[in-house]
Amino acid sequence: MASRSRNSLVVPRSAQALEQLKFEVAQELGIQIPADGYYGQMLTRETGSIGGQITRRLVQMAEQQLVGRSGY
Repeated sequence: MASRSRNSLVVPRSAQALEQLKFEVAQELGIQIPADGYYGQMLTRETGSIGGQITRRLVQMAEQQLVGRSGY
């Protein structure tokens, strides 16, 4: 099924890394991602949990990069 997302990646090469992160987070949370890519049968709580954890990790990664650059 084609994605309906209107969001475009600033770095298109990051798509595979983000997809891998999604599967890792889902596995850690004990959530099974549908093999067919259709999320319509998933609970909003499940998809929200995955997205929230991904956001936390990305922010943490960005913070670490900022600290590394500034020398603090």
